[in-house]
Amino acid sequence: MAIQALPVAPALLGESPFWWPEQGALWWLDIPGRKLHRWVAAGGAHTEWALDAEPGCIAPLPGGHLLLALRGGLVRFDPASGRQQPLAAAPYDTADQRFNDGKADPQGRLWVGTICDPREPPRAALYRWAAGKLERIAGGISASNGLAFSPDGHTMYWSDTHAHRIVAFDFDGEQGTLSRQRVFAEFPRKVAGQDLAGYGGRPDGAAVDAEGCYWAAMFEGQRLLRFSPAGERLLEVPLPVRCPTMPCFGGADGRTLFVTTARQGRPEAELAAQPLAGCVLTLRVEVPGLPVHFARG
Repeated sequence: MAIQALPVAPALLGESPFWWPEQGALWWLDIPGRKLHRWVAAGGAHTEWALDAEPGCIAPLPGGHLLLALRGGLVRFDPASGRQQPLAAAPYDTADQRFNDGKADPQGRLWVGTICDPREPPRAALYRWAAGKLERIAGGISASNGLAFSPDGHTMYWSDTHAHRIVAFDFDGEQGTLSRQRVFAEFPRKVAGQDLAGYGGRPDGAAVDAEGCYWAAMFEGQRLLRFSPAGERLLEVPLPVRCPTMPCFGGADGRTLFVTTARQGRPEAELAAQPLAGCVLTLRVEVPGLPVHFARG
């Protein structure tokens, strides 16, 4: 697979990419850089917005606005004016937690998790934003990631990057509830002092394709993994950077895979050998992805 990078300066920690079909544009975040990015495929125009706090995730809203999860809470963001409308305050101590990965479900609810620092003990959680209410749904994790939904909307995936584990739930779209949690995939933890060449990475962000297969970005593993709906590993895609963070599908036919990556805190020698670290990578795949779900404001 030929892998290229968007002609945009690298982020410190790129995250939460999604393709907006009507705009023909990719949107993504730089969490520590506190920036929102948009790249329009036709002409390659790139726009960025400075934010006043670390963003964890974004979801499109009807009418061109965005639902944005910042460290301090959820806001409606207007790209045209740059104005923010507060929607919900953070339900955690913002000194040691922030919002992280999040996705809207097919019905428009936003599911968003948190990340805690330090990682132990696990104090992060998963929240659901619906009908103007932010509710805690699950906890006992350290770094919420990997949220995605199956094509039929009956399965939700969720990972704890720190625990090296992806779980799946039965998802009731009508009620917005989860049940029958089970382990979907687990990976060996990194041993102190371990050479990264022998470490497969830990599951970060994810996306699901039209065949229901789950694509996981393996942070520090320098690869993407594609799993069947039954959890069988089908494909490994090596990448030219150590730390991919999240894939998403886009382009006119849904067969372009965009992958955000990170460079913050990486060793100088690694960055010198991997100049695309922090860039958004692109590659073509055989199976298209699912269109992004719009959130309800």
